Formats: sequence, structure tokens, C-alpha cells
Amino acid sequence: MKFFKPTLVAVALLAVVGCQEGAKEDALSVENKAPALDTEIQKQAYGLGASIGMYMQKNLDEHDKLGLTLDKELIVRGFVDSINDKSVIEKEEIQALLMNLDKTMKEKQQAMVAEESEAAIAVGLKFLEDNAKKEGVMVTESGIQYEVITAADGDKPVATDTVKVLYKGTFLNGESFDDRNEITVFPLNRVIKGWTEGVQLMSVGSKYKFTIPSDLAYGPNGNPPRIPGNSVLQFEIELLEIQKSEPVPQVGDASAEK
Repeated sequence: MKFFKPTLVAVALLAVVGCQEGAKEDALSVENKAPALDTEIQKQAYGLGASIGMYMQKNLDEHDKLGLTLDKELIVRGFVDSINDKSVIEKEEIQALLMNLDKTMKEKQQAMVAEESEAAIAVGLKFLEDNAKKEGVMVTESGIQYEVITAADGDKPVATDTVKVLYKGTFLNGESFDDRNEITVFPLNRVIKGWTEGVQLMSVGSKYKFTIPSDLAYGPNGNPPRIPGNSVLQFEIELLEIQKSEPVPQVGDASAEK
């Protein structure tokens, strides 16, 4: 579902709980009963308010996670006062307040990301140490760990090839961050280092499970917003096809002079 996104951030923030369950009855000066939704225009009006509420509730949830819980009763009061042209705070001050709120939120987000990234280092190292001891797990010189799920004989790609694969990516807790369930085609030298090296171990038709250290994945910066920094990642990859790269004509080659 696509939610309506208000043009003015200030209005959107003040509107957030106009339609939220649990707001006090007297805050909106309406009876606590179901709204009349008999006509199309009535439904559109209600839908607009509900969409704003659903969209902005996501923002409130993010604030809660960061310890910036906002008083819903005050938000409702600010909304009602504003649409009745009775706001007790001037527009300029509202803008400054919301800018400060946004700044504080970003600072807390950055601090949380840094904390999660630091914690991921110890978790990743411990997992790699334990996983390497499991039967069937092999470790490359660079530190990539892999298990053969389905073996196959045949051609193996090189880094300059393009490959067709089916794959899914998960965090160490098993949570999926990339499970497209569709064939994906990409040049092998345009992906993370762990993929470039690991897929070259595979023959067409084989399926491997890779555990890739963070320095061969997305490193300390991660891949926001989905993958935190220093994340050790796991991939199940099935190699379907290799598309060989065309050789680059050399100067003086007869084929290049045609």
C-alpha cells in the first residue's frame, strides 16, 4: 500500500495521530463513534487522514526506538489547533523545533549504527570460529567458508565472466535480507569480493552455501539501510550458467583490423 506523503514535514508530524486509536475523545472534539462514510468524498477524506496517520506512525516508531518518544496527546492538540488556525507556537519556531528534532534523531541513529557495527565484530568472529569446525565446511585462504550442498562437474567461471544464479542471503541469525527467488544475472567482478572469489569455486549446476567475512562483504560501512556494518553474511548460491566474456582485440590482431 502506498501512503500519502504530506508536502510539508511540519504538517505531517503534527498530523500523525489524528486517526490513531486511543487518542482522547475530547482532544478532537468529536463523539466517540464510527465516522459517516456514506459517500465517495467522505471516504476519500477519511482515507487521506488515515494514510497520513499510518505513514507518520512509522516515524513515531523510529523515534521510540531511539528514545525520543513523543507525547501523542500533544501531537493531536497541535494538529487540531493548527487546522483551526489557533496554534500557540509560531510557524518559524515550529520549523526550528522540527529541524532540531530531526538533527537529534540523526545523531542518535548514527550512534546506534556505530554501536551495532562494533558489536557485530565480536559476533562475527565467534561465528566464523565455530562454523569452521563443522563437518563439511571448507575455508579458503582469504577466509571464506563454504559447504557443497549440490556437487557438479563442468565449467567454472572466471572473474571476468557473467553468471546466472539463484541465491538467497541471510544474516547469521537466519533472517533473510535478500531472497528474490528469481534468476539473477551479473558480471562476477562487479559484486562483493566474497562472491567474486567464491562463485569461481563452483561448477555449473552446483549449489554452495557461503559464509563470508565482513571484510569480503560490505565491510565496516555495511549496506544501509538493510545490512549493518561489519556483518558476516551467508549466501546459498546455485550456479545456473556462465556467459563467457568476449576477448578484447589486441593492437595488430587481424580480427581487430577488419
